[in-house]
Amino acid sequence: GSLVVNYPFDDDEQGVAIYSKSPDDAVFQQLALSYSKENKKMYQGSPCKDMYPTEYFPHGITNGAQWYNVPGGMQDWNYLHTNCFEVTIELGCVKYPKAEELPKYWEQNRRSLLQFMKQV
Repeated sequence: GSLVVNYPFDDDEQGVAIYSKSPDDAVFQQLALSYSKENKKMYQGSPCKDMYPTEYFPHGITNGAQWYNVPGGMQDWNYLHTNCFEVTIELGCVKYPKAEELPKYWEQNRRSLLQFMKQV
C-alpha cells in the first residue's frame, strides 16, 4: 500500500515508468489534489518512509505510469471506453490494517472524501 491519489494514464506505449499524460490531465490533477489537500499526511508526499524511503509524491498525487506501469488497468479502461473519470486512492502504507485502526483511517480521510464529492 501507499498513501497517494493516482490518476490516468497508468501505462504508456513503451511500457516504462514515465509520465503518460491523458487529454484531461489538468482535470485529473484537480480531482486528485482536491482529495490529497484534505489529508495532511498524504499531501506531504512521503507517507511510507520506513517501507519506501526514496518514494515521494509531490502534493500526494501521481500520474500512474510515472509511478509504475500498469497495462490494461481499470481506471484507464473506464476513461477510454466509457468516459468515466476515475482515480485510484491508496489509503495507507499498511495494506490490511487492523479493525481497531479503521476509525483513524476514517478521520484521516473524511474531509478528503467530502471535498472529492464536491468536485462533481
